[in-house]
Amino acid sequence: MLSSFHEKAKENIIVVAHRGVSGGNIPCNTLASYEIALKQGADMIEADVSRSLDGELFLFHPLMERAHLNKSVLLQALPFSVIKKFRYVNFDNTPTQFGISCFDDFLEQFKGRCFINIDKFWSNPEEIYNAIKRHGMTDQVLVKSSVNKKVIKVLEELCPDLPFMPIVHNTHPAHNDLMKRKINYVGVECVFADENADVSQNEFVERIHKDNKLVWYNSIIFNHKCQLSGGHSDDSALTVSEDYGWGWIADKGVDFIQTDWPMMLIDYLKRTE
Repeated sequence: MLSSFHEKAKENIIVVAHRGVSGGNIPCNTLASYEIALKQGADMIEADVSRSLDGELFLFHPLMERAHLNKSVLLQALPFSVIKKFRYVNFDNTPTQFGISCFDDFLEQFKGRCFINIDKFWSNPEEIYNAIKRHGMTDQVLVKSSVNKKVIKVLEELCPDLPFMPIVHNTHPAHNDLMKRKINYVGVECVFADENADVSQNEFVERIHKDNKLVWYNSIIFNHKCQLSGGHSDDSALTVSEDYGWGWIADKGVDFIQTDWPMMLIDYLKRTE
């Protein structure tokens, strides 16, 4: 039985493997990449969920068909019977043996084994939530989003029990309002380009913790020109200094770190306890 997010965060920083662990011939967002993430010690895996033309939910990052499949197609415009025949390509742009997994298979394989962050939830919230409930995994799954009226309406009317984190940039003005809403507001994901942002201050983390909410920082890099944690990242940890990259984040007292290098991050955290 998995502990709750709060219980786990008391034990250690929750390490989130961004799209699993990929490399060599094993692509991201595949069942193999998620199994590897767990072997490396990740506590949570992040998965992108899309919906086929005929309503099947599957794992794939939208609009990444050229990068991951070397195909000029739009998977969401195809039936799943066609989608499941595609194969990911590796870093050399060569087809692999790994296909695209349906969401139900993914949920069943990782039920009770780790926490799961579902990305792209808001494109198909009802279908994804119903699948999560069907597998009995509501407490295991976390969804995140920027805060707006549509998101709050979906949470309150469809899935008030589903753990939710707002994604905030630099400040978090919605905190007090979210505390009053009939939703499962568990914490906040903070994004900031430099260290002067309010959400990067120790006092902010302490305020959030005082209200029994958790704090998520990212060490992943989508684009080096758009920093997510003020330049403290996987890149800077591995090419400059682990202390500057991961240590700076960990020292803030955050509860989650999302990374593309879970095994190395976990090793660093253990060495610096």
